Amino acid sequence: MNPWEFIIVQPLTNLLLWIYDILGHGPHMFGLAIILFTILIKVITWPLNAAQVKGAQAMQELQNDKEWQDIQKKYAKDREKLAQEQMRIYREKGINPFASCLPTLIQFPIIIGLYQAIIRAMAATPLDMLKLARTVYPFQNLENIIPLNSKFLWMNLGQPESIPVLGFALPTLAIIVALTTYVQTKLTMPATANPNDQTAAMSGMMSIYMPLLLGWFALNFASGISVYFITSNILGIVQYASTGRANWRNLLPGGSKKAPAKK
Repeated sequence: MNPWEFIIVQPLTNLLLWIYDILGHGPHMFGLAIILFTILIKVITWPLNAAQVKGAQAMQELQNDKEWQDIQKKYAKDREKLAQEQMRIYREKGINPFASCLPTLIQFPIIIGLYQAIIRAMAATPLDMLKLARTVYPFQNLENIIPLNSKFLWMNLGQPESIPVLGFALPTLAIIVALTTYVQTKLTMPATANPNDQTAAMSGMMSIYMPLLLGWFALNFASGISVYFITSNILGIVQYASTGRANWRNLLPGGSKKAPAKK
């Protein structure tokens, strides 16, 4: 067995099946299993998420730092020197500019592994059934779990989701995934009045690319992935909002720009 199977796919498949088995095998239970799985992943990655929140808070506080404001004004036309001074400030204040991105990057192996786990758990073909039999741990009662009921609300969790509206297939979950990802990313962005701030520029790019990327995943892959995305995003929004530092103004056009101080 290759390391990816042993470390990612096999544990995720067994965890999903174990939660599903505990909940019962009726309709909608596999969707609930994915939601509980997502909550469990959030609990496990809590230290990383806490570091993300702390990093976002530090970045917001930095925007009110007098020394940093003076540096931004002084080197407004020298981007290279501004970047050097920015990294110096980060080192002195112990700020990790990538802390807000790390939990998102760590999610990617989980996303890919979860997709493979969902498809494998469905066991739609004899080959898939053989793979599943080789994946399941000995303590699992496979005979009682399979065939797995993939229905959740109006969805088949093993297939991409869409709702027919006026003759068009509306990708409802993909839209919700993109919107919740956008909200979560925007809330953690620090307000800034300096367009040359590289961290703010990077955060701005993330707020565009991440919703599009995850929305594309939700559009083209099993809808069980969308359930994971939406649950994870909502939990992230609630977690950050509970700190009282969520920047709700960022959700409005131009809200990420800090108004210049009055003289």
